[in-house]
Amino acid sequence: MEYKMLIDGGWTEAASGRRSGVIDPSTEEAIATVPRASREDARAAIDAARDSFDGGPWPQMRTDERGDVLERLARLLEENAEEFASLEALNGGKPIRQASFGDIPMAIEHTRYFAQLAKTLGEEVVELPDIGIKSRVLREPIGVCTGIIPWNYPLLMAVWKIAPALAAGNTVILKPATYTPLTALEYARLAMKAGVPSGVLNVVTGSGSEVGEELVSNPKVDRVAFTGSTEVGRKVMAMAASTVKKVTLELGGKAPMVVLEDADMEEAIRGTLFGAFLHQGQVCLSGTRLLLPSSLHDSFLKRLIEKTKSLRLGPTSSWETDLGPLISESQREGVEGYIAGGLGDGARLVHGGRRPEGLERGFYLEPTIFDDVTSDMTIAREEIFGPVLSIFAYDGPEEAVDLANATTYGLAASVWSSDLKRAEEVARRIRAGTVWVNHHHILSCAAPHGGYGQSGIGRELGIWGLHEYTELKHLFLDESGEAMKDAFGLVSPE
Repeated sequence: MEYKMLIDGGWTEAASGRRSGVIDPSTEEAIATVPRASREDARAAIDAARDSFDGGPWPQMRTDERGDVLERLARLLEENAEEFASLEALNGGKPIRQASFGDIPMAIEHTRYFAQLAKTLGEEVVELPDIGIKSRVLREPIGVCTGIIPWNYPLLMAVWKIAPALAAGNTVILKPATYTPLTALEYARLAMKAGVPSGVLNVVTGSGSEVGEELVSNPKVDRVAFTGSTEVGRKVMAMAASTVKKVTLELGGKAPMVVLEDADMEEAIRGTLFGAFLHQGQVCLSGTRLLLPSSLHDSFLKRLIEKTKSLRLGPTSSWETDLGPLISESQREGVEGYIAGGLGDGARLVHGGRRPEGLERGFYLEPTIFDDVTSDMTIAREEIFGPVLSIFAYDGPEEAVDLANATTYGLAASVWSSDLKRAEEVARRIRAGTVWVNHHHILSCAAPHGGYGQSGIGRELGIWGLHEYTELKHLFLDESGEAMKDAFGLVSPE
């Protein structure tokens, strides 16, 4: 199937006429082609968004009217949920069960949430002691916003960039990942149907080195939201600095899962499998470091390996599949390089580490567990973005907290315990943007998402995420006409 990209309300080809293939990572077969845009195409989208913001109706529209458009978009997505789930599984390597019960319902919920939140934007009155003087604080849209998203959650990441930006009255250019552009394009199609005006939402398909760099550096762009690796995030931050753009960066993670001695072992094992291997570990929130008390280490590890063996690898179209493929051959080779590095550093491979038998087509890799890992090893320090779990033994909560914080990242963590008060005490000492107790990966559209340290800048989701897309204006009104009479003796009242 041949897709086109959306620029200024029209579905268009790249100016060069070039196209790129899109494949199913389960089979390695081509499923679609999309335009391979250049800087010229990116500039066309930026110009459309600039014109639509500066002279179009969307920024001036009442907040409840913008909310109604987003509500229609959520309803259309809900009506097409089954088709979106199938496409997300096909293009993104996401098992159909996870796409149907996780990704798509969350995308609907988050679109609807920002539709409602849009209606809360307004102004605040600041009380001043001076008679006849009134101050108001206004939240206004920033302007042209660009979103650059990764391939692991193609639709949900698109929603996180598009919905709050539109809710606040901005115009948007989205660059989906080159591997997974399809559901973002379909979401844009529904947005047009829901009533988003021409030029307000644009989706440009192309490489980061061409399209992405233009969207970040172009002086007509006011704000950049990027989700991806810390390495690329540094480059985005540097390029945006030339015009002092507002930037939100949601970057890498190396989340610890801290099991306390009083944890329910079976619950913690289920949580470990979910935390480490959801979407084959291709999640920035993945629990890649398991911290076990020495007293539980052997029994926990034995049971964990047994449970890991029961996970079913297979094609994303099967409802029986627990783990699908990695997104690409290069991604699989990169993860295999980390596995080889772990062995070279002296970590002990206790499960997996190979390409599974019987799945010769597709980018599959067994869930992999290393024991005897130390914090100086590469697999303990760098984000792998694959199904690789590193296990550490500790003695006492102080050592557990030190191990948890022994990272440059700080996106997420989890603590497992039957004593919630004790678990919260440990959780408060872990430096991460989200810390779950007796859970991992769950996100709420109403709670902030983002990280400490090199996991990023700013927050997405909730009222905090919406406010990232607004400018604050202080409006001072002298209703009495008396305020300038004194002016501290600097201005003559005559």
